[in-house]
Amino acid sequence: MEIEIKTIPLYQVAFILKNGSYGQIPETLGKVVEWLMSKKVEIQMPVYGLYYNSPMEVSEKDLKWEVGAAFIGDLEGEEDIQIKEIPEHEAVSTIFKGPYGEAASVYMALIEHAQNEGYQIAGPPLESYLNSPDEVPESELLTEIQFPVMKK
Repeated sequence: MEIEIKTIPLYQVAFILKNGSYGQIPETLGKVVEWLMSKKVEIQMPVYGLYYNSPMEVSEKDLKWEVGAAFIGDLEGEEDIQIKEIPEHEAVSTIFKGPYGEAASVYMALIEHAQNEGYQIAGPPLESYLNSPDEVPESELLTEIQFPVMKK
């Protein structure tokens, strides 16, 4: 597994912030993507999930997460879909191959790599989904995992 520190350029996203089971992710993500497509903007990069806490820390009903997609264009949020700009930042990153539910297994390796390189974690993990279970078997799913970092 290759781990790197990289600069993430400024981008904007449409997203939905949710509480509760991760089982809601496919439907919620579909809603964001359909909304972006209806607005005829260019979806810029893979769809993502951002996880503010962990099922090891809180009950399923208290899980807090967001899903969304970056886009190019000028939009304002509607209903539960929000828009935000993500400033340029550095992140420790790797690509995980396998089922989505196992991606968190590499979190500690990313955190340790960042610390060894003189960085500290500066926010929650972001998982970008590079392919789809509709296209490949679970064992072939690719997820880029990033933690934002700051120099110590």
